[in-house]
Amino acid sequence: MVTLCKKIAEAKWFQNFIISVIILAGVLVGIQTYGEEVAQWTTIIDAIDWIILIIFTLEVIIKITAEGNQPQNYFKDAWNLFDFFIVAACFAGPFIGDNAEFLPVLRLIRILRVFKLVTALPELQLIVGALLRSIPSMAYISLLLGLLFYIYGAMAVFMFGANDPIHFENLQIGILSLFRVITLEDWTDVMYINMYGCDNYGYGGNEALCTNPSGSPIIASLFFVSFVLIGTMIVLNLFIGVIMNGMDEMKAETEIKAKVERKAKDDGTDLKNEMHLLIDKVDSLKEELSLLSHLYENERNGKPVLQEVYKYKQVNGEP
Repeated sequence: MVTLCKKIAEAKWFQNFIISVIILAGVLVGIQTYGEEVAQWTTIIDAIDWIILIIFTLEVIIKITAEGNQPQNYFKDAWNLFDFFIVAACFAGPFIGDNAEFLPVLRLIRILRVFKLVTALPELQLIVGALLRSIPSMAYISLLLGLLFYIYGAMAVFMFGANDPIHFENLQIGILSLFRVITLEDWTDVMYINMYGCDNYGYGGNEALCTNPSGSPIIASLFFVSFVLIGTMIVLNLFIGVIMNGMDEMKAETEIKAKVERKAKDDGTDLKNEMHLLIDKVDSLKEELSLLSHLYENERNGKPVLQEVYKYKQVNGEP
């Protein structure tokens, strides 16, 4: 049973089948978002949903059984834990029922089943693993980016707050406006307002807020261009660099694990071959000992040794 489950769990067709079921589960969740438009198909949708849940449950059972006498090894893999949580949480659905308080949670769990696609595709596991590995380094870059926003936000309030109260009335609004700038979403409009003054650009329909217009062409251009260059071209690219470094580390780790597994399999094969050779040698030694014992008995009884050797070989089919 363990061998059969192990073969099924490692089979390519089984992995492709699970991927197909995950995609079907994702499509089913998408269909359920249409509400009243698919209300007449509720019975069929619920039946398919239960079939999908049963398949995922069988997948968990097969993988746990494949571990043999050490089923706890299944739970040592974070991806397996995620699969187990999704299946266990889905079984809580009937107990939740139509309770309006818990219904959004149940729907969220059904949506999370689509994330099982990550556990089914090693390539996606590599990417997600690289992102998770990069979190500690990304935290420091986020701190650097936060300092950049804070410094530039305070500077913007002091320099442009009077002219542009919509974007730089206070620190929190200034930081939010700078977030818009760093995403490059119409950031030039924010710059032009402070270059030419709110009375000449950008405050059409909001003239009542433009109480103290004052343009600063040089200061505004230097301020926003420097912020875009530092924030977008340098700091944000550090995130990409950290993620790429995490990808390289994950690839190297995956290759090492693959080599170790291959070596373990090769060593296991070599060990089996050596065991077969030893068994053959033991059998040969047993035959030789049997022959020597037979000759010794014949010698004690005074029988011709060579004749007895010839008879022994004829009986055992030896030339």
